[in-house]
Amino acid sequence: MTSLRVVAYNGTADDRPGTVIQNRRVAASPRGPAGGVGPGEIGNFIVTAHRTTHGRPFGKVPQLGNGDHILVTHNGYVYDYVVVRTMVISFRKPAEKAQQNAVVPGRPGEVPTRAMITLSTCATTEDHAQGNYWKDELDNPEHRIDKIGALVATRPAT
Repeated sequence: MTSLRVVAYNGTADDRPGTVIQNRRVAASPRGPAGGVGPGEIGNFIVTAHRTTHGRPFGKVPQLGNGDHILVTHNGYVYDYVVVRTMVISFRKPAEKAQQNAVVPGRPGEVPTRAMITLSTCATTEDHAQGNYWKDELDNPEHRIDKIGALVATRPAT
């Protein structure tokens, strides 16, 4: 099990404030109208971190598979999410970025009914293997790998 500090901020996934947080070797969690929710809340708890730089905190996220557990400890509780699918989105396609930031991951406009998590990290290795070296102004590669999980249990932390 790996422990990683997650810093909440007002914004959207992979914006400048979130990138500054990620560059400190921690994970960033956007909140607010254009961001996500907190752990255990109904909606999309989005967590972003670097995979190939700045300590590689999400270095193994692409290896997560359906059925794998993601445990989040917050305010005296452990939230147990199970990975249910993987999305690969393009930063060059606004409709795909909207899927990552949607309150129901992958389904913009849908009303949330349960607590979900999106772990999002770069697909730099995969993009480079295909000859794609495009980057945005924050050095994000074209594609992101998003692991989507659903909350299956909540229990007091011990």
